[in-house]
Amino acid sequence: MAKLIKKYLLAGLLVLVPIGITIWVLHFLITSLDQTILLLPQAWRPTWDGSSIPGIGIIFAFLLLFLTGAIASNVFGKQLVKAWESLVNRIPVVGGIYKSIKQLTDPVLAENGQAFNKAVLIEFPHAGSRTIAFLTNQVTGEVASRLNGDHVSVYVPTTPNPTSGYMIILPKDRVIELKMSVDQALKYIVSMGVAAPPPEALLSQPLDAVAQPPNPDNANR
Repeated sequence: MAKLIKKYLLAGLLVLVPIGITIWVLHFLITSLDQTILLLPQAWRPTWDGSSIPGIGIIFAFLLLFLTGAIASNVFGKQLVKAWESLVNRIPVVGGIYKSIKQLTDPVLAENGQAFNKAVLIEFPHAGSRTIAFLTNQVTGEVASRLNGDHVSVYVPTTPNPTSGYMIILPKDRVIELKMSVDQALKYIVSMGVAAPPPEALLSQPLDAVAQPPNPDNANR
């Protein structure tokens, strides 16, 4: 009887825990976005019979992002962004925090960002063992000048929390490209290997092409 109860409890957890976490995450995101309406002065906030309208903050957040992106994409807006960043970077402490966040978000959110463009297989943490990593970029600049041959930088996430991990520089011929998508690789890592991708996803060939970083010299021509 005890085994049967345990079996049903575990089965119930397997069903309800993912649903509960999904609902909690969606509730957190929707609630947080809805609070952006507080950025407007009280007199400007739309109301219905004296009460705030649920969901109006989400619409406001979308419009704010759209208008900010539209302004920042033209020549005048780019100059404003540069002036703002120059001002913020001069503020002690705040400038350092802002610059660090920009270095993290730009490669991921930029339209031509190179972060996590391929899932790869590498030898880690020691000879004979393998793990899945994500190709971030080709090594250039001073680091490349001190290395022999072509090297790439990869991000090795930890399990089951992929937001922490290690950045490793490896020779390009020691990195094996995987056919699986980045989403499939993340799912495989987060599930600790349970949600395995299809067997035909692996390419048994070294990485033969790596996205090159934008060349500012070419952009100015």
